[in-house]
Amino acid sequence: MTASNGDTGRIRGVLGPRTRHVIYGDLSPADLRAELPLMITVDRAHLVMLAEQRLISPATAAELLRCLDKLAEADYAPLHSRPAPRGIYLMYEGYLISQLGPDIGGVLQSGRSRNDLKATLTLLRLRDRLLELATQATRLEAVLLSAARRHRDVIMPVYTHFQAALPTTYGHYLLGVALALGRDVDALRTASAGLRVCPLGAGAATGTDLPINPARTASLLGFDTPTRHALDAVASRDVALHILAAAASLVVLLSRLATDLQLWSTTEFGFLTFPDRLVGSSSAMPQKRNAFLLEHLKAKPAHVIGAWTAAASAMSATPFTNSIEVGTEAVAALWPGLTAALDAVLLAQVLVTGAHPHPDRMADRTTTGFTTATALANHLVRTGTPFRTAHHEVGTAVRHALEAGSTNLTDFAPPGRLPALSPTTVVHTQTHGGGPGDFDTPHAHATTTYRTHHHWLHTWRQTLTQAEAELSSATTTLCAPEPR
Repeated sequence: MTASNGDTGRIRGVLGPRTRHVIYGDLSPADLRAELPLMITVDRAHLVMLAEQRLISPATAAELLRCLDKLAEADYAPLHSRPAPRGIYLMYEGYLISQLGPDIGGVLQSGRSRNDLKATLTLLRLRDRLLELATQATRLEAVLLSAARRHRDVIMPVYTHFQAALPTTYGHYLLGVALALGRDVDALRTASAGLRVCPLGAGAATGTDLPINPARTASLLGFDTPTRHALDAVASRDVALHILAAAASLVVLLSRLATDLQLWSTTEFGFLTFPDRLVGSSSAMPQKRNAFLLEHLKAKPAHVIGAWTAAASAMSATPFTNSIEVGTEAVAALWPGLTAALDAVLLAQVLVTGAHPHPDRMADRTTTGFTTATALANHLVRTGTPFRTAHHEVGTAVRHALEAGSTNLTDFAPPGRLPALSPTTVVHTQTHGGGPGDFDTPHAHATTTYRTHHHWLHTWRQTLTQAEAELSSATTTLCAPEPR
């Protein structure tokens, strides 16, 4: 009997069609294309190691490798009609046995288990997702830094409690978002450390007594090191939770950016406009220009936070060993959340790039909002007035100016008491504590952070490219015909 018909020796019965559908779904060609490439990559590395360790013959490894290559070249078509009573892996292994016989097709699982295989596949899939998310987030850093420098002199009010508060610049605002984003990319980088350790070799939970070489398979798959502890390797999915948590923090930040951009792009504010390509119309109201992409961006945290909650809840109170709750159900929640995080970053890139500020409208609101009031109070402090007294005096001047329909506070104080301060002047003097008058220092810091992220990703991708080349070379050598 082979695994293809579900007979394991100990277990002869299989799930009924309806229950099998609930557990495994219907394996479509798209499902096979999504699942099998990484599995075959792991199998190629495992076969190289088994042959090098003389656990199987080079000829056996070569036969299996050639069969795997043919399967991939056929886009997995030979598997489309095969039953999968115990899931995709045993169906795939059963195919190899049917093609090559048990003496060759049946050796693939030597020295490993579905447990460490599944943990490895999860990390490989997470690695691909994290690399793409971090790459796009780093590009968003560059977009924000470029826009911040371009708009460093565009005066606008900063808002607290939705009220105009102090004069700043649009560039200073964007730079603040860039710095916060940089910390989120740092968090992704920290979380990614767990993706450098390969679970393969852990077996079911206690390693194996076969003389395998886990360091070899780890290297061929682009990991830095093999697992240090077999039970930890198959029981833990904390790396996934850390990555998803970092992604959630990142997307929450972008939703806050989107909230400001949406408010500022309303007709009532008129600070920003978006080009036609980034807005929508109404099916009923012809005058509308809806910045609907911002609403999508604002909603993305729900999917990412929900994914983390679902994954963490599935893992909670499970035994610390391999389990379906952790390795299957919890892991299934990860991918929609990471997809939503990537979508949010891509949306933010085009929205930050497309947002067109209106400096006149921003400057007007900076003036009419009396945003220089704190600077005027600080002027009085420098002349010896206690701040609370100065605060009351300037506040009284604001009240009188409002009653008179004026924005000139100088006219509502004793002669020479309050100087005429423009928002631009105030911005340029706010050089302490990270104010907009000291733009270059934090911008240089953020730029250095961006370059660090870019270098990290470039170096990591180089490592993976080298591992891929080494695996290709090793399999080619195994499959080469022996000299006569």
